[in-house]
Amino acid sequence: MTLREDLLKKYFAKAEIGGTMSINDLRDREFNGEPLSADEQTALRNFDRYRIDQLNGITNDREFHERYRQLQVMANLGDWQDFLNIEGSNN
Repeated sequence: MTLREDLLKKYFAKAEIGGTMSINDLRDREFNGEPLSADEQTALRNFDRYRIDQLNGITNDREFHERYRQLQVMANLGDWQDFLNIEGSNN
């Protein structure tokens, strides 16, 4: 299974999301001037890199918008720590 399939399966099957700090929660904190730890900054960079890699390879508008929505869900509901050590990251 690919990294994308593994991540999608995890996020769309998550039964309980309460209390989990997400990528977008980190972005909100950063925007509000709160300092982020080195790991939190790494997770943001890795997610941004992952998102760009995923979207750049799509040539079909419908697929692009579907994938974009999936990435939004991941950023809103997924645990930010999942993006600390993703494949292909250059930490």
